[in-house]
Amino acid sequence: MDLRNVKVAVVGLARSGLASVELLAEKGANVTACDTRPVEQLPEAGAVLDRLGVPFRLQSPEALEGAEWVVISPGVPADLDLLATARQSGSRVVGEVELAGWFLQGGIIGITGSNGKTTTTALTGHILSSCGIPSQVGGNIGTVPATALVRTSSPGCWNVLELSSFQLETINRFRARIAVLLNVTQDHLDRHHTFASYAGAKARLLETQQPEDFAVLNADDPVCVELASRTAGQVLWFSLARKVDPGVFLERDRLVLGGSVLMPADEIPLRGRHNIENVMAAALAAYLAGASRPDIAAAVRTFRAVEHRLEFVRRVRGVDYYNDSKATNVDSALKAVEAFDTPLWVILGGKDKGSDYTPLARPLAEKARAALLIGAAAPKIAAVLEGAVPVTDCRTIGRAVQAAFRQARAGDTVVLAPACASFDQFDNYEHRGRVFKELVGRLEEG
Repeated sequence: MDLRNVKVAVVGLARSGLASVELLAEKGANVTACDTRPVEQLPEAGAVLDRLGVPFRLQSPEALEGAEWVVISPGVPADLDLLATARQSGSRVVGEVELAGWFLQGGIIGITGSNGKTTTTALTGHILSSCGIPSQVGGNIGTVPATALVRTSSPGCWNVLELSSFQLETINRFRARIAVLLNVTQDHLDRHHTFASYAGAKARLLETQQPEDFAVLNADDPVCVELASRTAGQVLWFSLARKVDPGVFLERDRLVLGGSVLMPADEIPLRGRHNIENVMAAALAAYLAGASRPDIAAAVRTFRAVEHRLEFVRRVRGVDYYNDSKATNVDSALKAVEAFDTPLWVILGGKDKGSDYTPLARPLAEKARAALLIGAAAPKIAAVLEGAVPVTDCRTIGRAVQAAFRQARAGDTVVLAPACASFDQFDNYEHRGRVFKELVGRLEEG
């Protein structure tokens, strides 16, 4: 893609937007940067734009006039009116991941799903690195957007990308050599409006594949099974419930990959059956990328939980505290609850994403001493849980931690598994998780 002197507008100047601006400037495009906030409120963006000599305009239809391409950050909804106006005027609207795909060298392993994609992405990168296979990790995980990986990519390197529905809904030519779809459950309905639209965004990862590509899918997830027909690539499966071929499955508490035992499940150093699924998916992706079974098993044994993903924080007065701030939807919160056999104090709440919290009622009734609610979604969650489990509206995470500290007994577990987004009280789920860990770290032992 030759972008020299092509007029491109970048909409949204968070991490991914700024990386897009940098890449476009390097490629010689005539770039304009846009955001809803004035540049004075965006000190990091202002410094980057000044260094690159890129002009800034407040986000508006006029700011996009004459742009041949409009690149949107993941946080910018693709159905905004100003983007519809831009399309009608002849602009082509793509996302940051599509832009990255034009220039990334080497193969792409694209990993998506409603839950587990951060762990699976980090684990896939860890396996490849441990096996001596050149790779780099980015996308929706951590601090490295896909566009920021372009300059360090090379023909012999695998680019392991965590991909959200927000990033996938606007891809066109972006293509994963190995696509991994972990599961599809209700999430982000405030953005996609319907479950069908949300699942369709996930399916874009499969729809851009070619016959020589591979799709790694969850045989136990009905939506994944349904979406298998969307790819032109070769489909491989992973399953906790039954034998699959080709693929990897659990049999007599052992992972079987390609007809041979990979490793015993009890050697996986991650809590919860859902993490067995994540290991199977990552192992299969790494196997397709050239890693051997013994090396994969050795790498899995040395992997540690991703921060904010069922992360053990500390034990205080015999009570264990876990940070699962990445549990931003109901299904991921359910997986957190299922991962423990001890009595639970579950911290729930945040910004509602149009979710149905009803599935939480029975598991909490069976396992939880109480639900401690925080944030804007607290009244909606409380209405669903009433009568199933004791509920306390703590409003803030600080009060929730203190409530658990006062009431929990030795042998109990306190887990932050919000089932909601974080943006009502925090910058992001990482910020929420760090605050939780800081609060737990200050609890007195005596």
